[in-house]
Amino acid sequence: MTTQELLQKAKASKAAMALADTDRKNRALLAMADALIARADPILAANALDMEAARGTISEVMLDRLALNENRIAGMAQGVQEVADLPDPVGVVLNRVDRPNGLVIQRVSVPMGVIAIIYESRPNVTSDAAALALKAGSACVLRCGKEAHHSAAAIVAALKDGLSSAGLPSEALQLVEDTTRQSAGELMAARGLVDLLIPRGGAGLIRACVDNAAVPVLETGTGICHIYVDQWANQTMALDIMENAKCSRPSVCNAAEVCLVHRAIAEEFLPKLRRRLTEDRAAAGLPPVELRLDRSAAAVIPGTPAGERDFDTEFLDYILAVKVVDSLENAVDHIAAHSTGHSDAIVTGDERAAHAFQQRVDSAAVYWNASTRFTDGGEFGLGCEMGISTQKLHARGPLGLAELCSYKTIVRGSGQIR
Repeated sequence: MTTQELLQKAKASKAAMALADTDRKNRALLAMADALIARADPILAANALDMEAARGTISEVMLDRLALNENRIAGMAQGVQEVADLPDPVGVVLNRVDRPNGLVIQRVSVPMGVIAIIYESRPNVTSDAAALALKAGSACVLRCGKEAHHSAAAIVAALKDGLSSAGLPSEALQLVEDTTRQSAGELMAARGLVDLLIPRGGAGLIRACVDNAAVPVLETGTGICHIYVDQWANQTMALDIMENAKCSRPSVCNAAEVCLVHRAIAEEFLPKLRRRLTEDRAAAGLPPVELRLDRSAAAVIPGTPAGERDFDTEFLDYILAVKVVDSLENAVDHIAAHSTGHSDAIVTGDERAAHAFQQRVDSAAVYWNASTRFTDGGEFGLGCEMGISTQKLHARGPLGLAELCSYKTIVRGSGQIR
């Protein structure tokens, strides 16, 4: 089926989705979660085909993003169930104004219509995006990268079974069959068929959508996330946060890519950082982190000299750029110049420094004494997420159900004229 045909089918189903009540949507979601577990074997078999084709063509950390196992499928099912447990975002009265002339004016949340998502090699995005879009009363069109297409097709087949078992149209969930750039271009140009386009992936994909789309785009962001270790930091805490933010899953957008260290503690802290991220991890059989050091950091510990672009790169790997700064103000200025506005953190015991940092850093999430890895829909209580928005209009940060709705104004009168 062509991309245009899929889009037409999705559009034809959006009225039924918009009118579906909460109970029916929740029954569909629970059935979708059950179907993921019931069809785990074919999903894993499809994923094995993707993994075999991808080996040798993408990095090990990107292979980890692609890989599925029974636990990850169970996690996907749990995410769908959690979306079912969330309040229905459709029909919520966001604001009410009673005018002196008797008009009652209400702003009410409504479905977007058809939400299209372009994403790369993360099969779990398939179920997350579908669950959120459908609970928000919209049809969902998915276009994944070629590396994950077998996996996504098997997941969508399971989700469609669950959707139709609750009496909702299976056409409301579509997977684009064409994984070439042409299909991405068709989604970007599908005015009248796509009400909202959400790109999830690398900087190139996101920029292509923002620059070229004729349909509304909700810009998700790459994550050049910083952790600033202040002179008043608890250094043990800082090491724990730094290792978690960099190493727990380096291939995701909320992983730390840059560590900034106050000069007053650099000679004490940097050797600890190197030992924790390189020697200790290697001794434990874990991948060590390559440290790319600015000149001041390189004067304290051995490592790779930082290149011209290393503080502007989302590595998505076991690589960390390290810079020594003279003050909190220098750290904030560096982040302003190099951050992508995703997630940045300060580790400090000084409340005034933390407050100044959180007030001045202009990112979607700004942390004090916590890992940037918490910038996630599930961790923020949203069930799962459609992505992380780094723009400021309409939505910012993890995109949950509320952010996938629009609104309209409902006006009740009693014969008023103007």
